[in-house]
Amino acid sequence: MSVRIRLTRRGRKRQPFYHIVVADKRSPRDGKYIDKLGIYNPTNQPPTIDLDFDKALDWVQKGAIPTDTCRSILSQKGVMLKKHLLKGVRKNAITEEEAEKKFNEWLTNKQEKVKTEREAEINKKKEEEKQRIEAEKKINEARAEELAKKNAEKAEREKSEAEGQEGTIEEKGEKAEKAEAESKDSSTEEKAEKSGEDEQGRKEDEETGKKEE
Repeated sequence: MSVRIRLTRRGRKRQPFYHIVVADKRSPRDGKYIDKLGIYNPTNQPPTIDLDFDKALDWVQKGAIPTDTCRSILSQKGVMLKKHLLKGVRKNAITEEEAEKKFNEWLTNKQEKVKTEREAEINKKKEEEKQRIEAEKKINEARAEELAKKNAEKAEREKSEAEGQEGTIEEKGEKAEKAEAESKDSSTEEKAEKSGEDEQGRKEDEETGKKEE
């Protein structure tokens, strides 16, 4: 029986996670499996892997063939390296102590690398957040300046309109005063003319009366 180490899908729609399992290559992808080795969740950032190292190493040594994705996962966790080192021990190419030392050195370097990558990712996110805040600040400042400009223009426009209205009121007042004065002058002239006409008429009546006498 050919045995493979592969992924079987779990989770909800658009939120998948996978079980890392040992199964007969003839069984369906999400069908029965022989053994469960761990969980792989690619939706997390970074993706998370929970693997039973010893069980995975045992199955690899027994000849279980991992798929490409599972091989990458096992390599990340050091399973494939440990298999290679133990193979060297069996062939007497290196001692068990040397194999353990090399594996521990790789594991330490791997952890340091992961730590550095996480710190870089955190710093990157902080820098992006800082840039986002600065960009929002600039946008808000620009909006505030634009609003202040519009308010100043509106105030200036209202002031001009108010001054124009005052000028119109003054002009109307002057015109009214002028019209009233003209009306008074006209009335005075009319009275004077009428008075002159009355006087003239009185004189004519007096002269007529004398002639009749």
